[in-house]
Amino acid sequence: MTVERIFDELGHFKRFQACLYFAAVFQAVACGIHYLASVFLVETPNFVCSVPSNITDVLYGNLTGSSLTDLLPVFKQAMGPLVVRTAEGEQWELSQCHCALRTNPTHFTYDFDGNKTVEACNGNFVYDRTEVYQSIVTDWDLVCENGWLAKLCQPTFMLGVLIGALVFGDIADRVGRVRILMFTSLCQFGLGVAVAFSGNYYFFMVLRFLLAMVSSGYLVVVFVYVTEFTGTKVRTWTSMHVHAAFAVGIMVVALTGYLVRVWWIYQIILSTCTSPFLFFCWKLPETPFYLMAKGRYKDAQFLLDTMARVNGIQSRLKVEELLEPEEKENSRPLLEESEGKATQSEKKLSILDLFGSWRMAGRTCTVWAIWFIGSLGYYVFSLGSVNLGGNQYVNLFLAGAVEIPSYLVGCFAMDRIGRKNTCVPALLLAGVACMLIIVVPSDIEPLAIALSMTGKFAIAIAFGLIYLYTCELYPTIIRSLAVGSGSMMCRVGSVVAPFCVYLSDIWIYLPQLIVGILAFIIGVLTLLLPETLGKPLTTTLEEAEALGQEPSKKSSAQGSKCAEEGLEMNQH
Repeated sequence: MTVERIFDELGHFKRFQACLYFAAVFQAVACGIHYLASVFLVETPNFVCSVPSNITDVLYGNLTGSSLTDLLPVFKQAMGPLVVRTAEGEQWELSQCHCALRTNPTHFTYDFDGNKTVEACNGNFVYDRTEVYQSIVTDWDLVCENGWLAKLCQPTFMLGVLIGALVFGDIADRVGRVRILMFTSLCQFGLGVAVAFSGNYYFFMVLRFLLAMVSSGYLVVVFVYVTEFTGTKVRTWTSMHVHAAFAVGIMVVALTGYLVRVWWIYQIILSTCTSPFLFFCWKLPETPFYLMAKGRYKDAQFLLDTMARVNGIQSRLKVEELLEPEEKENSRPLLEESEGKATQSEKKLSILDLFGSWRMAGRTCTVWAIWFIGSLGYYVFSLGSVNLGGNQYVNLFLAGAVEIPSYLVGCFAMDRIGRKNTCVPALLLAGVACMLIIVVPSDIEPLAIALSMTGKFAIAIAFGLIYLYTCELYPTIIRSLAVGSGSMMCRVGSVVAPFCVYLSDIWIYLPQLIVGILAFIIGVLTLLLPETLGKPLTTTLEEAEALGQEPSKKSSAQGSKCAEEGLEMNQH
């Protein structure tokens, strides 16, 4: 694809591209924020059922107090109820969802063998506010019979992420990358703040669902945007470090959650911390690949001139030089073309175009499988390692920080041994780690933790590179759709992951067994994908389908020379 010549002439990552890149990636921090914000939004503190009368004395085993808040921090449901005495002399045994009135007690003691009248709590709850001062759970009493409503928050958000990835990925291929980036950025800010003032649970869920859609849409399109604005020499690093911005968002959530314990203030702070992006997002230009694919040659020429001027390069690169020879012969003078002229690239495309041939169908299925196992494995490893102890805010901060080394290692490997040759060992290593966790004795905890972290580290590498790999495997006209549909499969994995973890009730190692088998099988299937390291981005479906195929022999000297030049470029 001759459009790649832009970066050879104007720089792979100079001042112009750097400004665009850091601006776009800055807003990607908001995606990590909103994805993980629900960790503290729906946090359920320790709680107990209360009684309408004034409480004067409280017993819990050998401990005594004058109010429920005195003993609630040490209360555990499995260890027995709280026993209270009211100003009227009544004695109650309080659990989390029920209360029992003692009949004719003679003394105020913790143990009681007499008759009791059990009653439902009827919304009278007292919460331990030492860690969580105010969350949606404490505001709307999402406990006991309403506890499933709190658990529904994250799956609903992931459903919005799934739909948004597909919808906005498709729209970005039709209306352009920049319009979607602007729209989703504005909606992230507006909907994020609106969530803080939702007022009731159902409005909260609707706003969070819409917020999930636009957050997913931005994350999908920004990968395509930075890929189409950077050259092959730096494309690996620029793509992978979008994930690093997402990890920074996770760390911001942990820090904000530690400092702010009121959920609506916490939500406002998280939603406004990337708001400066709104002041300059409307200045972002459309990508040269999209402009050329849509036949907008005047806009493409203006973009080339701007890039040369900002990068301080004396270049007179013309749009005509970026076209294939047959396109030059069959077209009118490009700068005089009408903007309304229909081009072949403007035909309507759909997700079915990802399965246009047997070769593309096999490629799409394999790519989707990598997306799925990357997300499934990541969340299974994460949920399986939450019992590390210590401060929950520190643990979440470290969960975000640990991703950064994996992306650095992935970048080095992708640039040296290739995308496929990095993805395959990462998936196989994750599968082997899962199998070793099963055979390691459970009493050797340090080794089990080390294997779990090894598996998570390996899955993070595969999960990080699949964004860039997908961009390089598909042509411009369906690139956003390919990334969007892949991200959709990723969200399917994140929705399935909690149910996979629940299978540990059947056998404690069943989740690791499932992830290990899938990672190993998908790792082997990845061997069938073509390598894209050093190869230019494709524009048409025919060019994309030809990836990995042996080039046909040229009979003429000119054809042989072109093949040699292409080989030299790929090796470089």
